[in-house]
Amino acid sequence: MQLDLLMVILIVLVVAFFAFYLGWFINSKIGKNSLVNAKEKAEKIIDDAEKESKHIKREKLLEVKDEWLKKKQEFDNDVNTKKQKLQNHEKQLESREENLEKKYDLVTQKEKTNKEAEKLIAQQKEEVERKIFELDKLIAEQNVRLEKIAGLTSEEAKKMLMENMISKAKSDASQSIKEIRDQAKNDAKKEAQRVIIQAIQRTAVDHSVESTVSVVQIQNDEMKGRIIGREGRNIRAFEAATGVDVIVDDTPEAVILSAFDQFRREVARISLERLIADGRIHPARIEEIVTKVQEELDEEIQKEGENTLIQLGLHGVNIELVKHIGKMKYRSSYGQNLLQHSIEVAYLTGIMAAELGFDTTLAKKAGLMHDIGKTIDKDVEGPHALLGYELTKKYNEHPIVVNAVGSHHEDIEMEHPIAALVQAADAISGARPGARREPLESYVKRLENLEALAKSFEGVAKTYAIQAGREVRVVVEPDKIDDTVADRLSYEIAQKIQEEMEYPGQIKVMVIREVRKIQYAK
Repeated sequence: MQLDLLMVILIVLVVAFFAFYLGWFINSKIGKNSLVNAKEKAEKIIDDAEKESKHIKREKLLEVKDEWLKKKQEFDNDVNTKKQKLQNHEKQLESREENLEKKYDLVTQKEKTNKEAEKLIAQQKEEVERKIFELDKLIAEQNVRLEKIAGLTSEEAKKMLMENMISKAKSDASQSIKEIRDQAKNDAKKEAQRVIIQAIQRTAVDHSVESTVSVVQIQNDEMKGRIIGREGRNIRAFEAATGVDVIVDDTPEAVILSAFDQFRREVARISLERLIADGRIHPARIEEIVTKVQEELDEEIQKEGENTLIQLGLHGVNIELVKHIGKMKYRSSYGQNLLQHSIEVAYLTGIMAAELGFDTTLAKKAGLMHDIGKTIDKDVEGPHALLGYELTKKYNEHPIVVNAVGSHHEDIEMEHPIAALVQAADAISGARPGARREPLESYVKRLENLEALAKSFEGVAKTYAIQAGREVRVVVEPDKIDDTVADRLSYEIAQKIQEEMEYPGQIKVMVIREVRKIQYAK
């Protein structure tokens, strides 16, 4: 048993020794192979490095060579360019030398010519002096003969001649003065017409025909009973508070307010609309609403006056005059809204004043306030021009403005040309077709008749009435009407308008003949 154990131990030791030896042997072999491989790799790396360095060296040599060739080429090009420039400069210098030689020859020739001319002039001068001497001698001899024949000395003859010449000069001057005055009158008339026409053309203001009634829309006819009230107390209270007649008739869903005073009618319209919207309609509420609306409209009048002054570029107007200007919105004159009429007159006066070199601010202010007297209470008697004169004078307006307001209907004497411009602008605004006295329907009908009359001529293609009927433009067919016929056509149309139509002022007839040639590039 022990023997077997020893054998096993011995075998294990032998096996262990053998394994250790085998491991040592294998490891030594592997180490030798690694050293050999490392040495071979090192040699290979060194060879590769030498080859790479030789390759890099070769590339750098090539790069340096290329760079040298490039620099050499640039140097050669630069040298060639400079040579070319030098050659060009040499050519220019040669050309300039040739030009200088030519100019020198030309100057030399001119000097020679000038010397010959001077010599000739000197000879001519001597000849002229000799002839002048002979002429003076002949004149003296002739004067002696004339004195013997006429029995007058030279001084007496000069005096008589001067008197005759002065008399003739005075006569000619008188005639010239008369012609100049006549021409100046004609030119002044034409210039005045041009200024006025230009002012009209540059001003475009809408005109509204004011009525004496306003219509208030209601939701249903039951509201009419509430407006009338029990036994008519509401309608009586409303009419008493506003001064407006309320007409409640069979007109469906509408109540009519009638009053000549536009301000009162506007107060009544707004008040009634608010009462209807509120629903509480009784005498106390009516008086409250009417009072409130009147206060609001008074404020609106103030704002309207301020806005008008801003629109016209005016300032420095007394606050009371501003209120009167705002009141113009609720005044009318011959069916024309007074504020719109006054604004238009202000624009027209300003434009004409600018053309004539006057103060445009004073002109526009005078035009705006020319009818301000119409805003004064009707219980104050007197012409509106004089009422406006006193009102503007009271609030220290400029004297030119005050005089223009008072004199635009010649109630007082005009003291400045601006007053005449205000008068002219007022007449222009009032006479504009469609502004006063002429219903819109008849105005439109007259324009239609004007176009139809012009179109009735043969060869007329289109007609247009423009500038409120002051001008009619006639477009003719160019293949039927030539320039000569077009001139005659304008005269014939103007004559027919004079014979067959009634119109204010004058109408300009413009015949347009246009020829168009069209081709297409494909």
